[in-house]
Amino acid sequence: VYHPDYNITFMGLEKLHPFDAGKWGKVICFLKEEHFINDGNIVGALEATEEDLLVVHTKHYLNRLKWSLVVATITEIPPLLFLPNFLVQRKVLKPLRTQTGGTIMVACLMALTLSFHHCSSDRGGGFCAYADITLAIKFLFERVEGISRATIIDLDAHQGNGHERDFMDDRRVFIMDMYNRYIYPGDGYAKRAIKRKVELDWGTEDSEYLQKVELHSEGALNEVRPDIIVYNAGTDILDGDPLGGLSISPQGIVKRDEIVFRAARRRGIPILMVTSGGYQKKTARIIADSILNLHQQGLIGAEALEGEGSSSLVTSMMCSSGPAGSTFTAV
Repeated sequence: VYHPDYNITFMGLEKLHPFDAGKWGKVICFLKEEHFINDGNIVGALEATEEDLLVVHTKHYLNRLKWSLVVATITEIPPLLFLPNFLVQRKVLKPLRTQTGGTIMVACLMALTLSFHHCSSDRGGGFCAYADITLAIKFLFERVEGISRATIIDLDAHQGNGHERDFMDDRRVFIMDMYNRYIYPGDGYAKRAIKRKVELDWGTEDSEYLQKVELHSEGALNEVRPDIIVYNAGTDILDGDPLGGLSISPQGIVKRDEIVFRAARRRGIPILMVTSGGYQKKTARIIADSILNLHQQGLIGAEALEGEGSSSLVTSMMCSSGPAGSTFTAV
């Protein structure tokens, strides 16, 4: 699931934030170059409607987004406060709503999309205006038979305080969060919702990091068996990231994703994978390489469907809206 509107471009203002607001298009291009996908098996994302957003967000919060100052604060792009809100809606919030709509769509396909894990029902922050993880899980609980328990494995470098606030008292959702303890957001209240908390130090490297990923992802899935895993595969753990503060190699990121998918595969649990943070231009290539590796390892694609207890990006992505036998990978 993808739409060109995912990519935010407006007079260069998007360059004032370290987040690469055009990386989704780059990932698509890389995957096309490798003949992993083509235009025939990309499903166009639909913009989330106000009715969709109200499943999680309050009316008061959505009305606040009609003020450019509020959007400038959430996205951390100060010049936005000087623009009329109709432009902010069209050039910034519409792309974010389309990305959110894509997350909702792929929730039913168990696919790959992006994430805004700092946004909760009544507040945004950290470039996150809509709570797409919360929305996806609530849509699954309400509209997909057989899904009543979810586990969030959040491996972005930052604490996922948005979904943690939203699921604070919801026993149906188990949250594992592994993050740099010293960086944004440092939300002590939200940490109360984390069932398996792994706090990392500055400069954590591959060996220690991957050991902890395997230990705690296995532990989380052994502790509670969910019907769906929402996996936040942020790439801001990459060495040199200006905001993440960790020192993980590109190969380490690819291996991390493989570890999580293998843990899910052994248990036959489907995954909704979101990509979240990553503040270097090369992260798009790393995301594409990780997807290709998952395919080569037989963890996604038609090969994964043939394995016992298969669970992958595409386990539930066989969709009648495309050509016969198509599989859909959502970015």
